[in-house]
Amino acid sequence: MKFAAFSRAALFGIVAQAGVAQAFEQPSASILSGAEIKTRGDHSIVVPASSAQLPKNVGVAVHTNVQFVMPAAGTAAAPGIGAHPGATATGLPPYAGYPYETPASLACIHGLAPFASGCNPNVVTTVSKAGSRAIAIVDAYHYATALADLQAYSQKFGLPVPTSTTFQIVYATGTKPASNSGWELEEALDIEMAHAMAPGATLYLVEAASSSISDLLLAVDVASKLVAKAGGGEVTMSWGGSEWSGQTSYDSHFATPGVVYFASSGDTPGVSWPSTSANVVAVGGISVARDLKTLAFTRVVSWSEAGGGSSAVTPRPSYQAALAAVVGSTRGVPDVAALANPETGVWVYDSGNGGWGIVGGTSVASPLQAGVTNASKSFSASTAAELARIYAAKQSNANAFGLAASGYCGLQADYIVASTWNFCTGAGVSVSLLTQ
Repeated sequence: MKFAAFSRAALFGIVAQAGVAQAFEQPSASILSGAEIKTRGDHSIVVPASSAQLPKNVGVAVHTNVQFVMPAAGTAAAPGIGAHPGATATGLPPYAGYPYETPASLACIHGLAPFASGCNPNVVTTVSKAGSRAIAIVDAYHYATALADLQAYSQKFGLPVPTSTTFQIVYATGTKPASNSGWELEEALDIEMAHAMAPGATLYLVEAASSSISDLLLAVDVASKLVAKAGGGEVTMSWGGSEWSGQTSYDSHFATPGVVYFASSGDTPGVSWPSTSANVVAVGGISVARDLKTLAFTRVVSWSEAGGGSSAVTPRPSYQAALAAVVGSTRGVPDVAALANPETGVWVYDSGNGGWGIVGGTSVASPLQAGVTNASKSFSASTAAELARIYAAKQSNANAFGLAASGYCGLQADYIVASTWNFCTGAGVSVSLLTQ
């Protein structure tokens, strides 16, 4: 595989030249209400209110880690999505010249499909055929059209179409929760990424009554029982919040035998619970770099806004003993990394929030990594066993997580990506050996 240098400005050359579709055609009013909108020239990054970090919620409630891309006001719209002037795309994604990721391009990058055509999302169509046992996605609030939307997504991209047997919504309390537009987008993203990587796995969407920590941990317990009953698998949690002194008392919720837990490292520099739990695989964020002319995959680059660093609360676990000089006496995150930058984001379908859109945040990374792990047939006896496997592999072979990476992260850009474990990408970006 040939690698080329990456330039953020050069990547946006692709966007500008192609008139690339940028987001949902008509985002729901509710998802824009209270949202933070980061204007960046001809587009904006929208951070829904559900992703806001509020001081009053520390130790009480959590937030999503989802963001999406929206065109500047007044730009033209192609059917089903927002677009820049000059965009002529019609029908459904992907579109010629558009660099955003599909199930086939992600499977190509992660070794779940043969490497071909530079993993160009507009060219490759071979999707992952792997996956077994179960993956449970834990989120808050209700997503009424989850099955229909996942079916539409699957049909568009050639994935096996889920049924009410292979995809189930479970109410953690037994009662249907209220709806929330930001969390709905989170849920759409989560189920679609997990299914894209491991379409053979049974999916459970376990819905908590609210975004409170107590409600979500109840949902984690329900999810753990479902996965264990299915013979093992993964639980993924794309949400998180600031650390607090009592967080380690909840580690037992992530300790069901046969279940491996994943959590997003967060969308701001610094660390986020539950990814800092010693019983969770913390998944950080990267960008995907592509050749300007061919859109061929070239390398991965750290996403500077992704969470990473040393916990202020969790002691350094045994699997990081060799990293004492780097992380100090407390746990370092992330453990691994996956796609997160919304500006090199993924196609998502959410009928309640405008249909097709380009979505990012480390909320992409956690279910994506859970899916890759499931598809790779890595069914460890516990999260501790999975983490021990990850760190042992990295210790014995610096190239164990084989995608070349570069970049920086941190509050003052103080962390640098290296071939060794680092605070930006952890051990690195995993590649399945199924097609090697």
